[in-house]
Parts: sequence; C-alpha cells; structure tokens
Amino acid sequence: MDREHPDSTPMAEFLRSARSRLTPAQAGLDDPGLGRRRVSGLRREELARLAGVSVDYYTRLEQGRSRSASAEVLDALATALHLDDAERSHLHTLARPRPRPARRRHPRPQRVHRATWDLLDALQQTCRPAFVLGRRLDVLAHNQLAARLITDFHALPAAERNQARFVFLDPHARELYRDWTRVAADTAAMLRLDAGRHPDDPALSALVGDLSIHSKEFRRLWSDNKVHRRTTGTKDYHHPLVGDLTVTYQALTPADDPDQILFVYGTEPHSPSETALRLLAQWNTAAADTGHITAHPPNAHD
Repeated sequence: MDREHPDSTPMAEFLRSARSRLTPAQAGLDDPGLGRRRVSGLRREELARLAGVSVDYYTRLEQGRSRSASAEVLDALATALHLDDAERSHLHTLARPRPRPARRRHPRPQRVHRATWDLLDALQQTCRPAFVLGRRLDVLAHNQLAARLITDFHALPAAERNQARFVFLDPHARELYRDWTRVAADTAAMLRLDAGRHPDDPALSALVGDLSIHSKEFRRLWSDNKVHRRTTGTKDYHHPLVGDLTVTYQALTPADDPDQILFVYGTEPHSPSETALRLLAQWNTAAADTGHITAHPPNAHD
C-alpha cells in the first residue's frame, strides 16, 4: 500500500504510476508552463480531460475513494495513458470487484501435465531450451538444456525454484544476463501482473516481501507499478562455458492451466548463437549423465 495514500487501492496506485510516467508531449498536449511543473508527468486535470471524465471523478479513482469504474471509463483512461495490451488488461483486472473469502486459502500446488514433460523432452532433442513458469514465476519444469543455459532449478530446494528469486538474489544471474537491468525490470513487471490476478495469494505476498527485504533493485522496480506480459522476444546471455549468445523466445500457455507459461528458446540458423547452444547441449556434465532433469516427476499428470 502507498504510504502517502493509506486508503489507496491497487487500481489507484497503478493509475498514479502510469500518469506520472506519461509526459504532456507524449500525450500530445501543448504545455506553455512545462518549465514550472514540479513533476514531469500529466496532471490529474489533463488526464481527466483526455479521458473525457470529470476531474472530481478521476481524483476519487486515483485516491481510492471510488473503487469501481465502468469498462468504458477504464478503456478511456487506458487510451489516454497510452497503455499497452497487458497494462490495459491489468487495469481492468484491478478494477474488478473481488468478494473477500471467509478465510485465506492456500492455492493448490500446480502440476505439469505429462504431455508438457514429453514436449520438453522433444524440444531437448531439437536443441531448444524450454521451461515452464507457474504462478509467482515459480519454475515448475525445464529440460536439460534450459538447466545448462540458466540454472538447474530442480537441484534447488522447492522453495527456491523461482525465476524472480534467481534474477534478484542469485549473483550468477547478474553475470549470466548481458542486460540484467532489463531482465530485472521485466521480471518485476511480470510478477506485478501476477499479483493483480491473484491479490489474495499468501505465497506471492511472502515472495514480494522477501525480495523487498533482500534486494533494493526489486524494491525500486516494484514501486514503479509496471506490468509486463512476455509473448515473443530476444534475450542475451553471457554463459561461462560458451560465451555470448542471443536466443529468441516464444511464450505459450498450456490448455490445462492458464496460470502456466511454456517458454521455448531458439536461435538464428547457422549463427554463432546456434553453435554456442549446440556446444552447450553436448557438454559432458554430471547432470547429463544422470538424466534426472528431464525425467517425469512422480506427481506429473497422466
């Protein structure tokens, strides 16, 4: 919760953050008094005018004194704030009324379907690192090549198998990702998106608290209130065994669980990155000898 706005809501905090990041020039406004502004973002009255709502109504939304808004108003605000699809969806999610449960329930552990494990094995044979993230960015499964490229999450205690913990708390991550700053920002924004969808998840709250205690970078990024949904893109690595490589990725959602994301990595054909990935796949390690990384776990669905 925002210390300056003790009665604030997640939607109010998100609106304030998004407004503060949008300059008058980006919004298409002429501002002869720009030099006298205390902050660079839009004023409330400017955003209200762009969205076609009254200043009083928008102020009540941003101060948390009004906890609901119509879909039309939300879309108007999203358009005025230049929100992307993930941010627009997040705003609608935050505005949706949520009945409070009688008592907090811990969500059931997520399980990876056996068919997904088979797909991870098949991708391993085609030299494609692949892994599955669940709620809170928990790493639910990965193939052997993903373990060699990033880290063997299966070898960690269950409570530490989490992408955000790896990025912010493992020193290896800062050396592995060539643009750690961007990866860290995207990771915090993905976690923020998940928090909007599951605001009553006690394990997520505990994770955010732990990261906030141990990482000043996470505290700063979390306070930015940005959200991000990965679909496709590229990622640059500096691997201690095979050097620099760039992978492309695609994010897919298994049909049996919308809270899981399957990430599949690839490289440009005949590129140095493809050569590096193939060398990594052939590297003789104890993990490769045991084969335990790609074996189906006993709790996988049939």
